[in-house]
Amino acid sequence: QVQLAESGGGSVKSGGSLRLSCERSGYTHGGYCMGWFRQAPGKEREAVAAIDADGTTRYADSVKGRFTISRDNAKNTLWLQMNSLKPEDTAMYYCAAEAGWGMNDIQALSASTYNYWGQGTQVTVSS
Repeated sequence: QVQLAESGGGSVKSGGSLRLSCERSGYTHGGYCMGWFRQAPGKEREAVAAIDADGTTRYADSVKGRFTISRDNAKNTLWLQMNSLKPEDTAMYYCAAEAGWGMNDIQALSASTYNYWGQGTQVTVSS
């Protein structure tokens, strides 16, 4: 079993920055592809960014150039650096993980691919 715990959310003004963290614990052997997803009230959960076990990254068009996903496999930690935040980035952000070494583009940015999820951390951006 794998557990995921997010931290780092908060409230910032438009143009500000936040860094989210996700710690993976439990059964951590083998490779895991990981991703960040978000869900705003009344909207479906959407992909933000994903990273394969080998470090290949993918981003939703809405965050390209502003967000950076990274990981430290030795520390079982995933990060999401969010810069130039906009009010439309306001949402609950979730960390997700799935066993495996790599995915294709569609799989990596699809919530249905991932079996393990954190509880989420709230990000609120005010104008």
